[in-house]
Amino acid sequence: MRVVLAEDHFLLRDGLIRLLEAFGHEVAEAVDSGPGLLAALTAHRPDLAVVDVRLPPGFADDGLRAALAARRAVPGLPVLLLSQYVEPLYARELLADGAGAVGYVLKDRVSNGTEFMTTLECVAGGGTVMDPEVVSKLLGSKDRDRGVAALTPREREVLSCLVQGRSNAGIAEALFVTEKAVAKHIGNIFTKLELHACDTDNRRVLAVLAYLER
Repeated sequence: MRVVLAEDHFLLRDGLIRLLEAFGHEVAEAVDSGPGLLAALTAHRPDLAVVDVRLPPGFADDGLRAALAARRAVPGLPVLLLSQYVEPLYARELLADGAGAVGYVLKDRVSNGTEFMTTLECVAGGGTVMDPEVVSKLLGSKDRDRGVAALTPREREVLSCLVQGRSNAGIAEALFVTEKAVAKHIGNIFTKLELHACDTDNRRVLAVLAYLER
């Protein structure tokens, strides 16, 4: 997998390069600014962009803006945001085109190299991965006046796993229940949220996120 990396902190950037290469991936270019990221993404058209949200020169959302501009130039370009901050707005903007192949992971929750690589490969393959803390913010902001309030505690747990991109088997393993029980809970969730049930994991994630961000 060919990766373009954007991170302005030298030690973290160097560490990510070493980690990616250790798992057999190629870092096509590593940059430390928003303009540099946009140029690298349009030039290399990598299999995945791993992007720090806050980059020079503005140190606001320069990384996100560069990634969005690159996805307009290269539709469907897979992008994984790495951030220290839980900001649902970033997730909403990245998800807005409905194309999938996006992720939002908090830096301080990355504690296992193998799991992190699995996340990267999921996004590069067209999947959608949201950090659980981001999911919690999305759910919490809609509980007062959306169908989420009608969900049982177990259905909320399943919904959280669903938005993280987990398969039925993955949800069953995480919650120590059967896949049959998971399927039943998901059916109830889609009914209460008035969503058309989808077969593929990525479509299920996008459907729920689209509902939460209405």
